[in-house]
Amino acid sequence: MPTIDIEQTRNQARALLDSRIESVTNLVKTRQRITELREQLADAEREDKRAYVRATKDGWSPEELKKLGLESGAASRRRKPAARTSDEGSPSSPGGVTGAE
Repeated sequence: MPTIDIEQTRNQARALLDSRIESVTNLVKTRQRITELREQLADAEREDKRAYVRATKDGWSPEELKKLGLESGAASRRRKPAARTSDEGSPSSPGGVTGAE
């Protein structure tokens, strides 16, 4: 039976662990970036809302702004993706009852 070199085994184990640590480190960095971008988006949406209100206070009507392609900003953009399909019950059965009672 060949002798096992403890130092070589430790080095191999460290290399495997380093790879795993690197992947989880990259995951954490990615999640942090997502959080930062969400915060930046929230800031931009607040500023957009302020600018829209300023424009209306300066005499622009919502209809005029809409004609210019400047609808009431972030709130309307956030509502659109909320339309999603649901697997909770069928549309023909009230309350989500599926008949499997």
